[in-house]
Amino acid sequence: MTSMKPKLLTVTGLALMLAVAAEARPPRKVVVVHPGFPIARPLPHVVVHPPRVSVHVTVRAFLPPLVFGATVVAYRPELVIWEDAETLTRREGWTEFTLGVDGRGRELLFSVHGAAVKVNFAEVVFENGEAQVVDFNEKVVKPGTYRLLDVSGRKVDHVRMVAKAVGDTSRVTLALAK
Repeated sequence: MTSMKPKLLTVTGLALMLAVAAEARPPRKVVVVHPGFPIARPLPHVVVHPPRVSVHVTVRAFLPPLVFGATVVAYRPELVIWEDAETLTRREGWTEFTLGVDGRGRELLFSVHGAAVKVNFAEVVFENGEAQVVDFNEKVVKPGTYRLLDVSGRKVDHVRMVAKAVGDTSRVTLALAK
């Protein structure tokens, strides 16, 4: 009978560790893309952060994809007409998040704060349903502010990104400048 106690404790301990490990990793989903999405490579399984605001426009057509150019820009707060951010953690891994812009401006800026991030893509959806995909091709982006896209006065409904923190925590900020 006494030899059963250590085995029972071991099994109980193992079950508890598996339950904690399962809880520590959020559930993952396949990235959902609309027909015509211009990136052909397999996309990662992601943790989806739900949008904090309603998305008004669905994608009806994709423009030819652009490759992220990593053009560093000076952040000028006086020119920013909209800004929002998302926090990414290493524990979550690949994360999909959507930020509701609902504004018209000249360019979208992309900033990384804290640890670097690895980015798969950004999907910029305009008010007419056209979407511009900016392909990062899983490039590691260091902290700083970069030009994401020249939107030339078009109204942006929302931006969806797939990215992950390279370090413990990263904050990704998108801003629309006039």
